[in-house]
Amino acid sequence: MSDHQASYPIATMCKLLGVSSSGYYAWVQRRPSRRAETDATLIAEIRAAHGASRGVYGAPRVHAELTAKGIQVGRKRIARLMSRAGLAGVCRRKFVVTTVKGDNCQAPDLVQRNFAAAAPDLLWVADITYIPTWAGFLYLAVVLDACSRRIVGWSMGTTLAKQLVLDALNMALTTRRPTGVIHHSDQGSQYSSIEFGHRCRDAGVRPSMGSVGDAYDNAMCESFFATLECELLARCRFKTQADARNATFAFIEGFYNKRRRHSSIGYLSPIDYECRYQGLKVAPDADQPAVVLTTVKDTPSGRPQNGPSLTAAARDGRTICGSGRKNGSPRGRTKECHETGGQDDTPTATLIPSSQLSTKPG
Repeated sequence: MSDHQASYPIATMCKLLGVSSSGYYAWVQRRPSRRAETDATLIAEIRAAHGASRGVYGAPRVHAELTAKGIQVGRKRIARLMSRAGLAGVCRRKFVVTTVKGDNCQAPDLVQRNFAAAAPDLLWVADITYIPTWAGFLYLAVVLDACSRRIVGWSMGTTLAKQLVLDALNMALTTRRPTGVIHHSDQGSQYSSIEFGHRCRDAGVRPSMGSVGDAYDNAMCESFFATLECELLARCRFKTQADARNATFAFIEGFYNKRRRHSSIGYLSPIDYECRYQGLKVAPDADQPAVVLTTVKDTPSGRPQNGPSLTAAARDGRTICGSGRKNGSPRGRTKECHETGGQDDTPTATLIPSSQLSTKPG
């Protein structure tokens, strides 16, 4: 009625719609309800959280952001307000197969689709994807830690040469310095090359490979690539390869590792999750049994639901408990923990003793 009052009398429109003129004017002058005022405040907070995520967060992660700020509100209400405000998370693109099987001897599958890791640097997953630009394709190789979901090594190149995966592995080895870590990948010719096998042997890395043409055998790394595609590549067009390199660096090091919340690790970022792990990985009290820390959620699809977690006992006969180190010596908080400080107002119940977890499916 307000939109058409310049063309038609209010009284005529009220009579046509079956309402009283006094009721219409009372409605116009009435203050917004408390619920409407609260919704307006929440929409402003939702817009800020959605914008801070580069426009990729949907209702679950926006809900986690608001909870971290101390704003108690239901997830369904956030979804309703986001729909009203025209805000939505990004969706994923169609999967493209890029793996070419090599002719060299393949490594055994040490993972068997069980990507649950009780501690960082027990299991790494790796793969290669492509980044389209106007100047041609760029190729990205990554190494991802299965416990914290952190990208511990990555490299980019213009060709699918074996040096691409060697550079990513060398970065991970330099920054993490693991002992006996499993490196799981597909059977691409780069990972089955002689040079890559020699580098793994020299560094004490145990190579593992899934089957050909089955994305579920490397589901965790495929999940990261799907996130990269829907949150960055599908939303940007790169004129030059330098633009693509800069954007990928900013996404991985500036957003994904430091800030992006992951549902599989209690809606924490990978660095914050490792900080929480380092904070909890201390010698247990005298009256408390030693515990093995594990994540609350251990799905992606295609993983055995009843299989054991990837503990050191299941992998190479060692036990990870208390300090989480082979020799039992505690390790201090990482540099990133001191730099970021963690997200202290996020609930800390994302790491729980595995002895308290139910062994039943679901």
